Amino acid sequence: MRDRISAALKAAQDDGNKRRCATLRLVQTAVKDREAAARENGKDGVSEHDVIEILQKMIHQRESSAVEFESGGQLDLAEQERVEQEIIREFLPAQLSDEEVRAICEETVKDIDAHGLRDIGRCMSELKTRYPGKMDFVQASCVVKDMLRTNGNGAATAEASGTEAE
Repeated sequence: MRDRISAALKAAQDDGNKRRCATLRLVQTAVKDREAAARENGKDGVSEHDVIEILQKMIHQRESSAVEFESGGQLDLAEQERVEQEIIREFLPAQLSDEEVRAICEETVKDIDAHGLRDIGRCMSELKTRYPGKMDFVQASCVVKDMLRTNGNGAATAEASGTEAE
């Protein structure tokens, strides 16, 4: 992933795209800072998963900033934040749709034999291991919580809407 970011930076420099260059430099700096911190703590550097986390954090920061700029009437700055978001998002794995997230959550709940709200942590840990960077884990947590609260045994929500709902 770092090679893709470096290649994109070089291409942006060749094209003279200043906004893209600045954003990609920020990404590289964030990754290098995290690597330096990891080395200080005795680790070998950062993994691809760590880079994905960095990118997701940067996207969330820009979303928050864009909302603040919009509420303050600074629409040009909000638009810059959204452009940076899209540049950063290019390097993340493709995100799963809402339907895919729901299906994966159902499968995971069944796989680990989750039976109640106390199993949310185990479910989320498994999802994060299986699908790093591919879904919004806040959304997935809500889906899992809803499944476990509604059914108590992780069964598909379609079963709950059958004859019991009448």
